[in-house]
Amino acid sequence: MMRISNFYYFVDESELLTVPDGWKEPPFTKEDNPRGLLEESSFATLFPKYREAYLKECWPLVEKALGEVHIKPSLDLIEGSMTVCTTKKTFDPYAIVRARDLIKLLARSVPFEQAVRILQDDTACDIIKIGTMVRSRERFVKRRQRLIGPKGSTLKALELLTNCYVMVQGNTVSALGPYSGLKEVRKVVLDTMKNIHPIYNIKTLMIKRELSKDPELRMQNWERFLPKFRHKNLAKRKEPKKKSVKKEYTPFPPPQPESKVDQELATGEFFLRESVKKRKKMEEIKVKQATALTKKQEERNKAFIPPKEKPLMKKTAKAPTEGKLDIEAIKDKVKKAKTKKLGAPPLNPAPPTSSATDKKKKKSNKAKSKG
Repeated sequence: MMRISNFYYFVDESELLTVPDGWKEPPFTKEDNPRGLLEESSFATLFPKYREAYLKECWPLVEKALGEVHIKPSLDLIEGSMTVCTTKKTFDPYAIVRARDLIKLLARSVPFEQAVRILQDDTACDIIKIGTMVRSRERFVKRRQRLIGPKGSTLKALELLTNCYVMVQGNTVSALGPYSGLKEVRKVVLDTMKNIHPIYNIKTLMIKRELSKDPELRMQNWERFLPKFRHKNLAKRKEPKKKSVKKEYTPFPPPQPESKVDQELATGEFFLRESVKKRKKMEEIKVKQATALTKKQEERNKAFIPPKEKPLMKKTAKAPTEGKLDIEAIKDKVKKAKTKKLGAPPLNPAPPTSSATDKKKKKSNKAKSKG
């Protein structure tokens, strides 16, 4: 509800919260501060040795850009530092802060073409320190490379979604762009160094970008549309082989161990004579020696003990000859079957009987003896 000249008008809160399209904050001119600044302010920053050649080359452009807002820059190559300070003509009190950010970005390997944008009203910068976030150097390099992505694809996607220029150099990440984009860049960089892949944050940024185009969803909660990623710690913690069980706490100290004298008093050995004690010790030593000898003898005898032989297979009883086939008889039958023809007399006549052949042999033998 608004009051204008004694009249009350009901205005929707969403209209007050939203910025009209195309609206820009009016620039700060000399008319806003005609008397200028009362005191001189200055800022200085160091730069690495490898940036010396580039800064020496582009320093005339820096002087020209800062000269428009009446800021005096100076470059000291001996000390390796850059300084900016206000002059009597400076009217914008925030110009020195922008000049300080400009020399910081130049020291962090941001090219002059991008760094000079910081002098605009709707542009800011953020230098995120990531060097101390990870202890292991190898892990730090891997996560920093994950932020850049293959051939700089992840960094390029982040720049397109946030409308910011992002530069990863050494132990810092320099971002340059609108305030809303810088907030998202810082979140993505810190999450990446905490071992959260940047692709998850890029996905949420893409969904937010699409939702912001819809005028109906501008004033609604977007939680239902955004993806929820759960941490999956698949690697289980290795359990120790020997688990130490903690004893219950007791305020009383443990009992004092018994001394040899106490043990002898308990058994009654303390009151024996020295000769008896020596005899007992000698007997114990002999018993120990005897047991040790028997063990050694057993180990030596093991080599002479023959190994157990496997039992031989029992011979199977011979099969009876009656069950076996007579192969010779079968062969004779086959030969006879070949010579015979169905319905014909045998080719070879039957051999003479044994008695006739014996008589002929006797006669021939007698004739030989007479001759």
